[in-house]
Amino acid sequence: MEVPISQIIFQQTLLVLLKEKAVWVPSLQSIFIADLHFGKAAHFRKSGIPIPEPIHQVDLLNLDYLITNYSPQNVYFLGDLFHSDWNGQWNVLNEFLSTFTDVTFHLVLGNHDILPPLHYKEAVFQIHKSPIEIGNLILSHEPLEEIAEDRINLCGHIHPGIRLVGKARQSIRLSCFHYKPNQLILPAFGRFTGLALVKPKSTDQVFGITNEKVIPILS
Repeated sequence: MEVPISQIIFQQTLLVLLKEKAVWVPSLQSIFIADLHFGKAAHFRKSGIPIPEPIHQVDLLNLDYLITNYSPQNVYFLGDLFHSDWNGQWNVLNEFLSTFTDVTFHLVLGNHDILPPLHYKEAVFQIHKSPIEIGNLILSHEPLEEIAEDRINLCGHIHPGIRLVGKARQSIRLSCFHYKPNQLILPAFGRFTGLALVKPKSTDQVFGITNEKVIPILS
């Protein structure tokens, strides 16, 4: 397993920020992921936009890497696991996750998690319709506005990104973790997602994500 490069310690709880766009919390033996948007390619193809399905295979490979290397007891998906209407990729995702028999999968419902209740009832996930608390973590899809001082909100929804500009005015856009006081907004895990550029305040921290590592941008 790689040595963690970027991490946050919130009231003695260690949150390890991973280049796979996930958070590992060793004390809870849990991995946290936001905005997978699995099945989005098929959703676009139904609308006549030719998006290749293998784009989601990389997401499955990343999930396999995380579970195999960290051996979590729980994996929490912080909303927008699946992109809107049902398609066959829902079965692909459930069949893939069901092979990890020692892991409990949780889904905190997001605004794109709109499948009929029967699909969730028959799925591998424990479904949470509202934000939940795990230790001193509050898990939600959308960022919460009111958070107790002794709690940290892990959330997604925003798809945070940062734009870096070089001396020659060349620029690059990176997914990032956006850490505010009492809140950590996770990057979108899925490859087929966009970015919303963040405007961090002086009290915030931003951690950019490359293929090799997580880089503190502002601290």
